[in-house]
Amino acid sequence: MRRVPTGVEALDKALEGGIPQGSWVVVTGEPGVGKSILCIHFAYAGLKAGDPVVYVTTEQEFRDVMEQARQLGMDFSQFTTYSIAWKKEPEKTPNIVVVDIFGLLKVARQLTERAKEESPEKVKRYAALSIDTLIEAVNEAYRILAVAGEKGAPERHVRLVVDSMSAFWVDKPVLARKYSYQLKIATHRDNVTAMLTSQYAPTTRQAYGFGLEHIADGVIHMWMDDVESAKEIRRWLIIKKMRMTAHDSKAFRVRIETGRGIVLERA
Repeated sequence: MRRVPTGVEALDKALEGGIPQGSWVVVTGEPGVGKSILCIHFAYAGLKAGDPVVYVTTEQEFRDVMEQARQLGMDFSQFTTYSIAWKKEPEKTPNIVVVDIFGLLKVARQLTERAKEESPEKVKRYAALSIDTLIEAVNEAYRILAVAGEKGAPERHVRLVVDSMSAFWVDKPVLARKYSYQLKIATHRDNVTAMLTSQYAPTTRQAYGFGLEHIADGVIHMWMDDVESAKEIRRWLIIKKMRMTAHDSKAFRVRIETGRGIVLERA
């Protein structure tokens, strides 16, 4: 079995070397615990290893992701980037295909136009933050990267990041499980390893939508102690589930350091 490193050394040791290739891993937790930073580590580790990355970001523009990564000691600017929001096709296969809100808007318009042509009398309109739009956008990124070996290209391992999935069911949380299954069925590939984030409410510490964890091969949960009681920020991480892995069962203390990113310490 090939294991895919996360880019966080202590986490990889706790996972017997990394995530099993082809797995879908969900990172859960409230805002501010470090979910997006863990995604940055995962993507950067892949780029350094020669794995192209599909990076879906609904929380911020990718240039902000790059700036945050740079502050944490990870330089994304050395790799070629292509956004599906751009009009022109890439001249050569990029290292990173970005799917941000502008790319999702473009894909939603394309899907709406296609629906109009197929059924002018009853047009289905697609929203940027719909699961159908996300599926189409990810598959478009796969096409650009020749994930399945299209265009005569060799099949390569690809890393998929979706930060965050909660944006796609924030107005319909009861459909979270259905949407999660739809996405996995439509975009799962044996040579694609995925990391997806799911938001938890700071007040209730419950997920915005129940069900994403059920389609996951692995769940990494992050949280912080109550800041009013602790009077400081104390972040934590635990591996709740990872299939085909005798993973560590104890929590790690999480530090986020300039120039290093996530640093894990034994509890």
